[in-house]
Amino acid sequence: MPTQQLTPQIRYIDRPEVSETFADSLRAISYDGQTMRIEFCAMRMDDLTPPNPPAGRQYPVCRLVLTPNAGIDLFNKLQQIMAALEQSGAVKKTPPPLSTPPTVQ
Repeated sequence: MPTQQLTPQIRYIDRPEVSETFADSLRAISYDGQTMRIEFCAMRMDDLTPPNPPAGRQYPVCRLVLTPNAGIDLFNKLQQIMAALEQSGAVKKTPPPLSTPPTVQ
């Protein structure tokens, strides 16, 4: 008689004490075959000192490390959000540039 594999029932338990982290950019994303690493950053602008051009600094605020399954889950959820933003008109999908076929001589 084949053994039936049971899927565990996982309950989400909120932890309100976990703080939010603000980021306004991504510095790096890498995948080493085992984990996906994402470094989030926040920019801080220096005081303006004319005639110098505006300058600032980028600080890491979070380094997120994900398993492949969590990376896939993140990708799928981001696709859903992007589809909703596109549908609402907040973002517009840019068609890929037309490429010319190679010529044979």
